[in-house]
Amino acid sequence: MKTRQTEGTGPLAGVRVVELAGIGPGPFAAMLLADLGADVVRVDRPGGAGLGVDPAKDLTNRNKRSVLVDLKAPDGPATVLDLVERADVLIEGYRPGVAERLGVGPEECLARNPRLVYGRMTGWGQDGPLAPAAGHDIGYIAVTGALGLVGPDPDGPPSIPANLLGDYAGGSLYLVVGVLAALQHARTRGEGQVVDAAIVDGTAHLTTMIHAMLLAGGWQDRRGVNLLDGGCPFYGVYATSDGGHMAVGALEERFYDEFARLLDLPEARTLRHDLARWPELREAVAARFRSRTRAEWTEVFEGTDACVAPVLSLREAPGHPHLAARATFAEHGGLVQPAPAPRFSATPGTLRTGPALPGADTAEVARDWAVPALRPQDAPHTQESKTA
Repeated sequence: MKTRQTEGTGPLAGVRVVELAGIGPGPFAAMLLADLGADVVRVDRPGGAGLGVDPAKDLTNRNKRSVLVDLKAPDGPATVLDLVERADVLIEGYRPGVAERLGVGPEECLARNPRLVYGRMTGWGQDGPLAPAAGHDIGYIAVTGALGLVGPDPDGPPSIPANLLGDYAGGSLYLVVGVLAALQHARTRGEGQVVDAAIVDGTAHLTTMIHAMLLAGGWQDRRGVNLLDGGCPFYGVYATSDGGHMAVGALEERFYDEFARLLDLPEARTLRHDLARWPELREAVAARFRSRTRAEWTEVFEGTDACVAPVLSLREAPGHPHLAARATFAEHGGLVQPAPAPRFSATPGTLRTGPALPGADTAEVARDWAVPALRPQDAPHTQESKTA
């Protein structure tokens, strides 16, 4: 496995970000900004965020620096506002109203720094009947219709796509898009603003193409019966003889013909366009895949345009030849992890430091950001943060 370079600036070099510590999509959004070169200072609370992950292995805190500030202490809000005054972006993931009660809401922060981009990450958004309610990814994607799309059985329950669809696709990535757009506005117009990134909004937005197909009559409003949700026998997952699985996406005719040839299933060509016989086609394809191991089928389809790939586990993925050649995964400080993405020809994102330990960079940030309220004595493990 190649290790990506660990020195460089990234396209966001010079951008300063304050992250009010939380869990889930907020930290991931801040990590993405950090991967792209932003100077992200995470404001950790004494006692930690409560996720129970070893801070030394929390990859979402890589490329960041951490300071400890108790926002409930008398001087806590003022210290954060000192950071805000010098920042371009602030990211917080509290429930609506919490930042305001702590004295670091948009009004206080924008009064201190009118050019600030104030990014808010929530599940339900800043308003609406559910805004103050607790929630998690599964509930957010449920009400948007996205969860109901996932799963091969129209009569069974939906499959749960971890928390990738809501928290990170509908949440983190939309927050980053919003923050960068608002940052462009701030730099051209001198005007900061609040970015309200709600997971329900982003996840609903992700389903735009499906809604278009639904409106056009090309999608049934139930799962497991459509072209891209497992209803099609040549777009699905099949078990192999050793308990592995192969993913098939041979949608276009020319790819499908190659798929049928390599699968050694001549009758598949005649069954492709006969929807009434798709169950027969599915069983025939399944039977062929059950005749060999995952490794054997991988060798059959490798280097072809049949659009078939082995289903790998998280631990297997870094060893895939294509991902290894592209250094899609990297090792830093003994931790194998996804490398920064996307890629830039002139200003590549890099892995510069490992996960920031809570409070480890307080003295350094106090110096670099000229915030004397961050007392050096609150900064344990400074050396460790440099070598993590």
